[in-house]
Amino acid sequence: MSYYTAMPVVAIIGGGFSGAAVALHLVENGRAGKPARVVVFEPRDILGAGLAYDTHEPAHRINVPAARMSLYPDDPGSFQRWIDDTHVLADDPEAIMTAEQAFPRRQAFGTYVHDTLAPYIADGRIEHRQATVVGLARSGATWRLSGSDGRDLVADIVVLAVSHPAPALPSQLKPLAGHPRLVADPTARDALDVIRADDRVLIVGNGLTSADVVAALTQRGHQGPILSVSRRGLRSRGHSAIAHEPVGDFLSPPSRTASQLLRCIRIELRAARRLGLGWQPVLDAVRAQGQQIWKALPVVERQRIARHIRPFWDAHRFRVAPQVEAVLDGAIEAGRLEILAASLSFSARTGDEIGIGLKLRRRNVFREVTVDAVVVTTGPSHGGILRSQPFLSALQNEGLLAACATGLGIACDDQSRALDASGNIVPALYIAGPLARGTFGELMGLPQVTEHAVFVAGQVGDALERSASTGRVKAGTAG
Repeated sequence: MSYYTAMPVVAIIGGGFSGAAVALHLVENGRAGKPARVVVFEPRDILGAGLAYDTHEPAHRINVPAARMSLYPDDPGSFQRWIDDTHVLADDPEAIMTAEQAFPRRQAFGTYVHDTLAPYIADGRIEHRQATVVGLARSGATWRLSGSDGRDLVADIVVLAVSHPAPALPSQLKPLAGHPRLVADPTARDALDVIRADDRVLIVGNGLTSADVVAALTQRGHQGPILSVSRRGLRSRGHSAIAHEPVGDFLSPPSRTASQLLRCIRIELRAARRLGLGWQPVLDAVRAQGQQIWKALPVVERQRIARHIRPFWDAHRFRVAPQVEAVLDGAIEAGRLEILAASLSFSARTGDEIGIGLKLRRRNVFREVTVDAVVVTTGPSHGGILRSQPFLSALQNEGLLAACATGLGIACDDQSRALDASGNIVPALYIAGPLARGTFGELMGLPQVTEHAVFVAGQVGDALERSASTGRVKAGTAG
């Protein structure tokens, strides 16, 4: 039986953007790669696409200009150069809005990430294990990972870069289970194929995914009426016509309460309006300073923001591409799309049709509608992350993982090390990507996710340097 000599193993669970970026920066910063095995567990064919960029819908576009999307925080033009070099927009003329702004299809960005990692995969510095993790257990000073391919891997360090769980079906829609046109997860491949051109469609949720659904249906030739509902009736907003630098200082001094932060933002918005600016530069400043703002807030105030303010933040923070915004505006103007502030009260099946009861916000008014299809776009079930995969549930049951106090992800410290049920550091287990945002705050936009991937790679690199692995790991168990 052959052996791997003393070589530490870093296992990254999840090969979407976060996991791929951690792997890339591990091998590129010179502190891993040849002296360490970097193994990424990802069932998809390529690394880097993940849930966000593994889409073939031509209407799905990145929601920030390409010139601000990059795997490298110190090189924001990396993606744009790749676009220029590959001529990927030759068959997508609608992507180019101005000489300085392009909004390519999301699949293009996933391909860019894959192409950037490809040389390291080819020479073995990054190993793509095309499998899911079905078991993860602490074994002495190491971790044993069991893959869906039947092979185990013994790792010195594990990085959790798992995806958000799928949306949870609202309880009011449970009577529709099994209906052929109930789309519980619109991010699934070809999920919208079941919707016919003239179907009356109800979309539950008004965020980015809702906008994607309207754009994709329109691209497919759908002509039926669409009703999109959420409790507050907030729709995703677009970019300003002219880009401006961020405006506002929210750290001198930082706010200590959610109310104080909201008051500071409103003051800055009024000041920006007097200068003839829109709200976008102010919210850009909040986003750029988001992690420092979050760090200064007590946990109870973070919880208040997650519970009361996050829907408003999401509606302004996550902006739709101009092409998608134009589709939404056109559908509203044509009377095909109605956006309503309402909550679900009931659902029922009558033959092939679906009856929905709605309670309008701020009014004691109920409205009943009949539709042919329902699409759920309420967003990831953040609170259910530790129940979304068996190995995560097992770790939670053992007390080795815990939900963060804000309900936004998995508990970790300010070095992104996982915390157990008692708040103690779990050795050699790191949380990467948006599931760490309960600790770090703003971790949903790509620039911040990239920066966090670099940070986690640095933490793992430091750990590798501090404790060089000794002994041998049998190839039969290392997979």
